[in-house]
Amino acid sequence: MASRVRVWLNRTYAENVFFMDQLRRNPADRAVEIHATHGDADSPVLAAADTAELEPEGLSAAGYVEYALDQCQRRGIDVFVPRLHQAAIVAHRAEFAAVGTALLAPPPEAVAVFQDKVVAYEAVQAIGVPVPPWWRVRTADELICAVEELEAAGHKACFKPASGAGGVGFRVITRTPFSLVHLGGFPSPYVPLELVVDAVRRAGEPVDWLVMPRLEEPEVSVDCLTGPDNRVRLAVGRTKKGRRRGFTLHEQWLEPARRIAEGFGLHHLCNIQFRMYGDRPVLLDVNTRPAGGLHQLSLCGVNAPWAAVRLALGEDPGEVVPPFLGQDYTVVAGPRPLWPVTLPQQRGPSASASAPPARPVEPAQTAQALPL
Repeated sequence: MASRVRVWLNRTYAENVFFMDQLRRNPADRAVEIHATHGDADSPVLAAADTAELEPEGLSAAGYVEYALDQCQRRGIDVFVPRLHQAAIVAHRAEFAAVGTALLAPPPEAVAVFQDKVVAYEAVQAIGVPVPPWWRVRTADELICAVEELEAAGHKACFKPASGAGGVGFRVITRTPFSLVHLGGFPSPYVPLELVVDAVRRAGEPVDWLVMPRLEEPEVSVDCLTGPDNRVRLAVGRTKKGRRRGFTLHEQWLEPARRIAEGFGLHHLCNIQFRMYGDRPVLLDVNTRPAGGLHQLSLCGVNAPWAAVRLALGEDPGEVVPPFLGQDYTVVAGPRPLWPVTLPQQRGPSASASAPPARPVEPAQTAQALPL
C-alpha cells in the first residue's frame, strides 16, 4: 500500500483551499495530509489543513529559509509548495532534499528571470515570444514621456510595479481631472495623470514602474506542468472576458507558453498570461507558482495539483491531456468554515482529513467556479 504524502503550503492564497481539496480527492486514492502556515490566523487555508501554524513575522529571507527547513524536518514534509520567499527557498533545494522534502517550484535561475518584469520581457522577446511595447520609468518626467508616446499611438497607458504579483499596483492613466465621478460607485483602476505625476514628484525617491499600453481581452492564463527534463506535461489555457470564463487548447496561446516553460526550465507548476495587442497575443505576465485559479481545470477532468505532486515525488504522470473542455463558467464567492478560535488548531488522529472544523465562526469568502 502506498504511503501517505505530506504536503506543506506556506502563506498562500485563500483560493488554494481548492488545491488542497483536489490533493485529497486524488484519483489514486492515496492518503494526503496537508500542513499550512500563514500570517493571518483566520486564513481559510489554515482551517482547511490537517495541521497548521502561524508564521513568525519579521523574518529575513535567510531566516525564513531556516524556519522552513525546520518545519519540513519536524513535520515530515514530503512536498513543499512555497509561495512566500520562493526565490530564497529554491536556492536551498539541496538542503530541503537532505531532510527528505521535494520543492514543488522551479530552479533558482528560472525564478530569478521572472521576478523582474523588465528582465522577463527582454528574456522572452529574445526567444521569439511577442511582448507589448513597454517603458521602465523611475521619475515623473519619464512617466510623462512614456504616456505621451503611447497616447500618440492611440493607446491608453497603464502602469504596474516592475516586480510584484497579480494585479497589485496596476493602474490605468486617464486625462480626466479628479472629480466626484472618481468618488462615485466602487473604486476604479483609473487614475488622473496629474495626480500620479504629483505623487511621484513629492515622493522624494524614484519609483520602479513598467508603463505599457492597456491590453485588450481576452486574457488567457495558461497553466503549465513541466518536468525537470524541461518537457511540458500539461498546458491548458483558461480564458477570461469580462465575467465569462472558459478553456482553450488553441496553439496561439499554448505554443508560446510551452516555449517559455521549456526554454526557461519553469519546472513544476507555473502560470503564463497573455492578452491581445492589436490582433495578436502578447505576453502579460509569468507566475512561477501555481495560479489561484488552477483548481478550475477540474471542470476539464484534470487534477493538476495531484499530477504536480506526483512529479515532485519523481513519479512521472506522463502527458496530462484534458479528456474534455468544460463549459463556460463564472466565479462566485462562497463560504468556508474557520476555526472557532483565532489560533489554528490541529486535527486529532481520528479526525477526517476532509472534514471541516467544528463550530465554524463567520465564513470566509473564497472563489468557486460555477457554469454559466
